[in-house]
Amino acid sequence: MKGAGGTEGGVGQFFLGLFMMCGGFYMLFNAITVHSSFGMGMGIYSWNAFGSSYGITSGMIMIPFIIGIGMVFYNVKSLLGWVLALGSLAALTFGVISSIHFDLRSMSLFDLIVILVLAVGGLGLFLSSMRSKSN
Repeated sequence: MKGAGGTEGGVGQFFLGLFMMCGGFYMLFNAITVHSSFGMGMGIYSWNAFGSSYGITSGMIMIPFIIGIGMVFYNVKSLLGWVLALGSLAALTFGVISSIHFDLRSMSLFDLIVILVLAVGGLGLFLSSMRSKSN
């Protein structure tokens, strides 16, 4: 009779590991708060050159996006319009993702140890159940 994952591994070990892993990662992800500082006036790209700092805000990226969209609606085969629209959209997406901050909420050491034991121990049991049992 085959066990977890089509191997000789234990089905009970598989479900115990899956339960522990899901519970531990749920508790870990629930303890993380996410903040974003993205806004239309927010500087998302900057570089220093010749002793001065130059920056591009997310609002500035909308200008080539609008021009690109106008060019695409005027002529759908406009390569420059597609490059402007998709490039600006990619830059905005990158800017939003790069402005995200993750913080771990305050918790006791015991809480953190329980979360890590559940998550990593469950992952270990889960992966161990996928191996074939050797005699």
